Amino acid sequence: MLSLKLKWCSSLEKCFWDDPFEEKPEKTSFVMFANERLAAQFVYYNERPERPRLCEIEVDGPLAPYVEIRDVVSIPSMLPLDLMFPDERLLRNQPGLYPDLIRPLHYHGTFKPAPLQLGALFVTVKLPDGFAPGEYPLTVSVFSQAGTTTPRTCLGSECATVRVLKAVLPPQRCIHTEWFYTDCIANAYRVEAFSETHWKAIEDFMAMAVDSGINMILTPIFTPELDTYVGGERMTTQLLDITRTADGSYTFGFDRLDRWLEIARRVGVQYFEIPHFFSQWGAHNTPKIIANVDGEEKRIFGWETDALGEEYEAFLSAMIPAFVAHMKEKGLDKQCFYHISDEPKLENLAHYKKCKELISKYLGDYPIIDALSSYEFYETGALKKPVPFIGHIEPFLENRVKGLWAYYAGTGDCRDLTGRHFAMTLARTRILGVQLYMHRIEGFLHWGFNFYNNCRSYDVIDPFLCSDGEIWAPSGDTYLVYPGTDGKPWESLRLNAMREAMDDIRALELCESIHGRAFTERLVLEGTDGSLSFTHFPHDADYLLNLRERLASAIEEE
Repeated sequence: MLSLKLKWCSSLEKCFWDDPFEEKPEKTSFVMFANERLAAQFVYYNERPERPRLCEIEVDGPLAPYVEIRDVVSIPSMLPLDLMFPDERLLRNQPGLYPDLIRPLHYHGTFKPAPLQLGALFVTVKLPDGFAPGEYPLTVSVFSQAGTTTPRTCLGSECATVRVLKAVLPPQRCIHTEWFYTDCIANAYRVEAFSETHWKAIEDFMAMAVDSGINMILTPIFTPELDTYVGGERMTTQLLDITRTADGSYTFGFDRLDRWLEIARRVGVQYFEIPHFFSQWGAHNTPKIIANVDGEEKRIFGWETDALGEEYEAFLSAMIPAFVAHMKEKGLDKQCFYHISDEPKLENLAHYKKCKELISKYLGDYPIIDALSSYEFYETGALKKPVPFIGHIEPFLENRVKGLWAYYAGTGDCRDLTGRHFAMTLARTRILGVQLYMHRIEGFLHWGFNFYNNCRSYDVIDPFLCSDGEIWAPSGDTYLVYPGTDGKPWESLRLNAMREAMDDIRALELCESIHGRAFTERLVLEGTDGSLSFTHFPHDADYLLNLRERLASAIEEE
């Protein structure tokens, strides 16, 4: 007969198939704000070597109607870390299977526990508005499915307690963008760009992003040139309809853009990130721009175009004012953020400044942000709103740069940094929220919500089989969601940790609104050595779980 060991664990555990069941810390009490999504894991170990039967799950208690249970699935990784920078804090550093995907249950809502292996079910609770605060039992029971000659048998039950607070988290203020690749969605489902099937998938991916605390969406008014090899191009996903007339002037159509905006607003997007006007790593060329010329769709700008050429400037002088005017008409112009070029270096300064001056003529005071980690570059005044890499952010913090953003990358020396690699603990991923709060960071940027290409986008990859962009970036850096069935994305453990990080900021801000900044910072520093920075922070899950308990107590005391 099938024999299972069962226990409740926090959402911050990663259960590898060969981990000892006994070493997973049990957690049977949880706390959630009234408008928060609670996440936990129900961990099991199949003690029998024979081929298992299907198992059914029953949930009991007042919260049961609001519970969703999914399967945690391991994904292969060939490159779990940057081998140039060995990291002693990683869970593992060898190629193998890493728990990451959160997938709907197969077999009509049942699951099959592999023999002599550890596994986990992902449990979420999302309550309707007005649900009464209080302490509630939540029991999960597992049954072996009845066979032709065997009865249905209870294999065990485990009960947890969920404390629902009366307090409501405030709206998210931190601006959070994870670059959203419209072409990768089309490629994943093998559909034509902006076909009806593609539009539906775009909406589903956007909705999941927003539900996970991502409130800014990369909006391809022209096809982003990001991570594209020199001379190459990615699938055209340009939202603007552009016509170049016989006299060389331009007209613009906004139907596709308006549909995008309508979808984005419907699912809760607050900000729109406009792609870079110039190529990555130096701004020497232009993105791909498609226009109707003499009744034919043609590429009029691209890698062959000088960034500061007269033709491109003439185009920008028409396109940017037309776009801004349209966004003003929609009442969304103040929600737009713009880019010049991604990650310019100090040696690019003179050229970058010329590009910035060109764009500023038409953008005025609208915010321009770029990934920029050189404080010396920033000091020149070439960019008012830098987004430094967290490993290089200290000079920006020391000099109290206002409205500071931050980003992190998956390659390079990340040994003392937060991140989202498969091999990192989920606590190390989630600590980002506390760090952003403590340093008063306005926005956070990462480049990979759903990047399903290899390095420089030579080819499309399957994220279920290739998690590192074909030995390019440590697994977990390039995407947070998987292309699930029917155009719907599937979550990852890392996406959930990022959502919890954003909710942590909201909880800290709520506490601050009640008790003040000094009190809240003292609460954060409890359980540390008295300091917390982007390079020095608690790495254990207990710190975050205990902080949430302290925050709940402080807020409920008001």
